[in-house]
Amino acid sequence: MKRKTLDLVVSVGGLVLAALLLIAGLVLTSNANFAKNYVADQLGQQNISFKPAAELTEEEKAQPCLVEYAGQKLTTGKQAECYANNFIGLHLKSTADGKTYAELGEPQTQLRTQVAEAEKTNAPNLADLQTQLAQVNQQRDTVFKGETLRGLLLTSYGFSEFGTKAAQFATVAYLAAAALLILAVLGLIHALVTPKTATFAAPEPETKQRVPASA
Repeated sequence: MKRKTLDLVVSVGGLVLAALLLIAGLVLTSNANFAKNYVADQLGQQNISFKPAAELTEEEKAQPCLVEYAGQKLTTGKQAECYANNFIGLHLKSTADGKTYAELGEPQTQLRTQVAEAEKTNAPNLADLQTQLAQVNQQRDTVFKGETLRGLLLTSYGFSEFGTKAAQFATVAYLAAAALLILAVLGLIHALVTPKTATFAAPEPETKQRVPASA
């Protein structure tokens, strides 16, 4: 094969690949920007702000991200993860001995049954049971709201991470496209300066073996 032809074929192929990688990079960048803006808009509408540094409790000060974001408005995925795990999650552990909404369902049902039976017999411990039931109801309501908000914030964080990964892949695509473009241009330059008669991996001419003269 002629070396000039080979250079042209490889260079054109490189240009095509570079164009495809550029298009992929643009698509990924668009998705990354959409994810970033969407998360910022949705979180911004919640009007959630981190507690100022001066108002943080000792437990909260032990959470590095709460100190880092102290006083800031929650608008990014990383902030959402911090608020969900290190603020809401921290306070949920101190509510109802760390029990979840589902786990509080059993004691709530039991107390409702006990209160109903105590009301029928006008039991002396009725007031105490009603107090316990009201406390569990309040705890379960608090845990439900906390778990719901925590789940929504972590969903926003996960969505933002998809955008971050898309931005990273876009950077890789741009770098690969630039490298291929440079190599393709160098290949075209080499094709222009290569003589038309030059070949690539041309077979070596066969050499005739000398027959030794007989004695």
